[in-house]
Amino acid sequence: MALDFSKLGTGQTVDTVLKPREIFNALPNKKSNKFHYPRDVQSQVWSKWFDRKEERNLVIKMNTGGGKTVVGLLILKSCLNEKKGPVVYIVPDNFLVEQVLSEAKDLGLNAVDNPENESFLKGKAILVTNIYKLINGKSVFGVGDEGTKIPIKTILIDDAHACVNTVEEQFTLNVSSSNPAHKKIYSIFEEAMKRQSEAKYLEIKSGDPFAYILIPYWNWQENLSNVMQVLIENKNHEEIKFKWALIKENLERCSCVISKNTIEITSNCIPIDVIPSLSNASRKIFMTATLSDDSVLTTHFGVSPQYLNTPITPDSAGDVGDRLILLPQALNTNMFDSDVKALCLELAKEYNVVVIVPSNKRVEFWEDAANLILNKDSILHGIEQLKTTHIGLTILVNKYDGIDLPENACRLLVIDGLPAARNNIDKIRQSELAGSSNRVNQIVHKVEQGMGRGIRSNDDYCVIFLMGKDLTSQLYTGETLELFSPATKAQLELSEQIADQIKEKGADEIKTVINYCLKRDPQWVKLSRGIMADLNYSNQNKTDPIKIALREAYDLDRSGKPQEAANRILNEINRSNEDPLLRGVLKQYMSEYINKYDKVESQKTQLSAISDNLRVLKPIEGICYRPLQNHTGSQAIQCSTYLKEKFKDGNKLIIYAEGVFSKLIFSEGTANIFEDAFKDLAYLLGFIGQRPENDYGKGPDNLWLLDDLKFLVIECKNGATTDLICKHDCNQLNGSEIWFNNNYGNGAKCVPIMIHLSACFEYACSPSKNIKIINKNLLEKLVNNARQFIRSIATDNKFEDSQTVKQRLNQYKLEANDITANYTTPFKTKKT
Repeated sequence: MALDFSKLGTGQTVDTVLKPREIFNALPNKKSNKFHYPRDVQSQVWSKWFDRKEERNLVIKMNTGGGKTVVGLLILKSCLNEKKGPVVYIVPDNFLVEQVLSEAKDLGLNAVDNPENESFLKGKAILVTNIYKLINGKSVFGVGDEGTKIPIKTILIDDAHACVNTVEEQFTLNVSSSNPAHKKIYSIFEEAMKRQSEAKYLEIKSGDPFAYILIPYWNWQENLSNVMQVLIENKNHEEIKFKWALIKENLERCSCVISKNTIEITSNCIPIDVIPSLSNASRKIFMTATLSDDSVLTTHFGVSPQYLNTPITPDSAGDVGDRLILLPQALNTNMFDSDVKALCLELAKEYNVVVIVPSNKRVEFWEDAANLILNKDSILHGIEQLKTTHIGLTILVNKYDGIDLPENACRLLVIDGLPAARNNIDKIRQSELAGSSNRVNQIVHKVEQGMGRGIRSNDDYCVIFLMGKDLTSQLYTGETLELFSPATKAQLELSEQIADQIKEKGADEIKTVINYCLKRDPQWVKLSRGIMADLNYSNQNKTDPIKIALREAYDLDRSGKPQEAANRILNEINRSNEDPLLRGVLKQYMSEYINKYDKVESQKTQLSAISDNLRVLKPIEGICYRPLQNHTGSQAIQCSTYLKEKFKDGNKLIIYAEGVFSKLIFSEGTANIFEDAFKDLAYLLGFIGQRPENDYGKGPDNLWLLDDLKFLVIECKNGATTDLICKHDCNQLNGSEIWFNNNYGNGAKCVPIMIHLSACFEYACSPSKNIKIINKNLLEKLVNNARQFIRSIATDNKFEDSQTVKQRLNQYKLEANDITANYTTPFKTKKT
């Protein structure tokens, strides 16, 4: 006879038990070959969560590869059993939706991806969806005044840091030139652009796709109604309709950047409460890796900072896989990108090598070596290929988060170069803080995200290469190591000890060290695991007080208190006064709020901001140009003094200089980077450099003071692709020469220089007779001689002796009289 099991037993079942670990053990249909028992770190997190589950906001921090997905699914199953549904599991993208659904299936849990699914709505299944589905202007969950369409009682956002980019994109309008709104908004701000930077305005007007201008906040606030009207007229346009409802009520607290092809309008902070189902959820759980800065949970998801101070973590931070992290170009300063590529190619014969590059432009460097290039459309299939077979060398474009590359899918992970800015607003923010410790922190955060892709369990292992002269320069100087998470910091410290033993060795020695990790040498494994054994999570606050202050100021302004908002930022300025670049940026944010109640005081504050940081907005009345003043002493003394103040040893000097040299190339869309590097080159050679057009809104791209009365007025056209120099560029350099004569008198002389692929002006040009050209060959000659000079004085810290510096400047033809004599050529003009 058949038994009626419903009448048997009185104990709890998988649908009634509440503790996640007990649910895990009770799951009847989980794959036994995959889930024997929970890991210690999972049990520890479950236990701590259960003790605090009534707290509305909870942050869970676990090392990459610690089994976060299983932890999250079991927490949500516990909430379902407790009748705290509907429950939602949010991930950054569709690729991860598939992964979580697959994991739920293997556990035997009921999970769906359709928000209209009846089991989900009744609190019987876990909804797994991406962040875009939740946060968009037409969200099925409800937006703004619509209220809540689909209630959520418990929401878990996994890989919250990786969701940030999508959240920012959703609160950014991108109005293309094909949209009728572009022309109308452009015309509203045309005069404002011209006043802010006439040179950039003319570049945009002439069709330069890489020129852009941030609209001053005073012009934005003054013309808000006009902009609002234009956007409402076009709100059903494909570019606007999925974002308009998110941004319309906070348009006054947005930044606007205009370029030829796009107008970007982005929210200064994220008003996340426009998604009421998220803000009203009774339980919000944020799962993150052990990254150093959790401030985004406040700035983007509205979590009170107090919850960030007490995250739930495992007992030990040592539950991370084995990583050997190497900077090949710091190990051997004679190693170039091509040498690193050759080493990667050799290793790719035996292992899967994955290279993360910042842009499609950088793909070109790897194309001849790549077996597979993955973009957003091919990544899902490509990752599955890597997991199941040997591919060789695979390229990922600007994908630093949201992917898993476990075990043989990736044994060598290469982070190539600095992460690229996603849009023009990002470029402006990065430029404002270039050289600031705040900017270094942003780089570390993104790089550490990328480094986490290669290990997905504590038994996994992977070698990491950090390559590119610019990235190496950023990570190898200053106190960057302190910015990493405890586990990464420990592995980097071990890698530095190894580096001391193989410094300036070749690729063969580096490969030998790599094989200690990849071949699982017993001594290496013992050492690597030993440094992680007693590692604990830091109890220190992992939030950025500046970001928190900006968020709190934003919220005060939203509640109609702009004066209190300005005072909140002023308090932060007084607290963190040591970084002038950051201080200038903060004063600008403060001035934006002041402008709402005192326009005169706002302009005074903006003038103060620009005295700290020349890259912020120019006030209405402009600023007085500050002519360059020669230092006392010769070029050699200036050079030696500058280098001694900046570098502790010659190796750090070489790495920094190589970062500068790597930017001095002809490449479209890199003008700002090139101009900054050309200014840095001046100081490396003992001259004084300036960027008048960028810093003051008028003048040349670069100005070099060679000695007391000799100057170079330089226009940088490193993005040029034409065989002739156009009339616009010619007029620009002619105008810069006039600007110099108006600002420098008393016998000062300048040589106007154009950096361009061509030395020939088109027929319609009328170039000044004094103009000289630095073409591609001459630029390379200048950089190569500068490189040899730096290497010669870096040995044994010879840069500390000004006499040696003088001798080497002469040897490599880098003295004041040498620059135009050796690295420029006369121009020509096309006859017809």
